[in-house]
Amino acid sequence: MPFLSRSRGPETPAPLPYDSASPEGLAARWVQWVAAAGPLANPVEDEDGRHAAANQPDDVWFLAGTSGRPLQRSCIVPEGRPLFFPAFNMWEYPSEGPAPVVDRAYGAVHVDGVAQQLQEIGTPVPFVVAGARLNGVTRSKRPVPTTAWGLWSHVAPLAPGAHEVHLGGGDGYGFEVEARYRLVVGGASPVYPTR
Repeated sequence: MPFLSRSRGPETPAPLPYDSASPEGLAARWVQWVAAAGPLANPVEDEDGRHAAANQPDDVWFLAGTSGRPLQRSCIVPEGRPLFFPAFNMWEYPSEGPAPVVDRAYGAVHVDGVAQQLQEIGTPVPFVVAGARLNGVTRSKRPVPTTAWGLWSHVAPLAPGAHEVHLGGGDGYGFEVEARYRLVVGGASPVYPTR
């Protein structure tokens, strides 16, 4: 195996203890998506959206928050793909039970200036994260039981063309996230790296 290929994330994410299309499954898959990237392509640290397409699944398009500083990103989203992302979230590892709830957490999501409903989602039992080396979740390639909690948005597929998504939130104790995405839905058909 060439040296560079050893630093990549797993070819397929670990199976989940709940349906992958359920709210809990989507939240767990989002965490696995973040973990699939190494430190140079971490979607949470992505300065401008250049890594937004990496490791995206075929049935949904994940967007990422930030690690505390406001960022603006741009990316192309395939037509017909719903969006799923947190306004605010956290994860815990290694975990033996449900993720702790952040009682004072808050968040908001706007798509083209229209407020979107948020759903509080927590994973009831741990799921396995086995990501890329030095990933932004566990920093380890070894399998780690993980739980996640947050305020999440699940947006139906957007019409072809340009859109703006603004997400933000915080823990209620001073930590805040904010990201603005300029999305182009459809258009050119770039080849995206997939899982």
